[in-house]
Amino acid sequence: MLRGRCACGVVTATFTGEPIATRQCWCRQCQQVAAGSATQNAIFRLADIAMTGDLATNAYVAASGNTLTHSFCGRCGTPVMAQSSARPQFRTIRLGFLEAGHGLVPSMAIWTDDAPDWAIIDPALERFARQPPLPPTT
Repeated sequence: MLRGRCACGVVTATFTGEPIATRQCWCRQCQQVAAGSATQNAIFRLADIAMTGDLATNAYVAASGNTLTHSFCGRCGTPVMAQSSARPQFRTIRLGFLEAGHGLVPSMAIWTDDAPDWAIIDPALERFARQPPLPPTT
């Protein structure tokens, strides 16, 4: 079972299922969240997440056309997750929120057309220039 917590410990989570995908996202909004780099993420089914603590959110219409809601600890600012209006049954959890030793690594890089010229993207990762196909819904 995976666990997560923010830097101050106010927001915690347990994950009872395995992620359905692991991704590195280079969209411009993720670069803003990740101080100029890509976000590193694992997508979990909402039903597999038990979260405690108060989250602050910011929502906007992303380049994909979907409304994206970023959630973070309102006390310490740790990025926790994102939710897309196109996939309400999933949550995209930031790998940095997970406890050390989780063993998850991105299997694909998405929105690579938005990556800065200096970005180094692992050539072993499957790449998508923009929005990837939706993950399975089951």
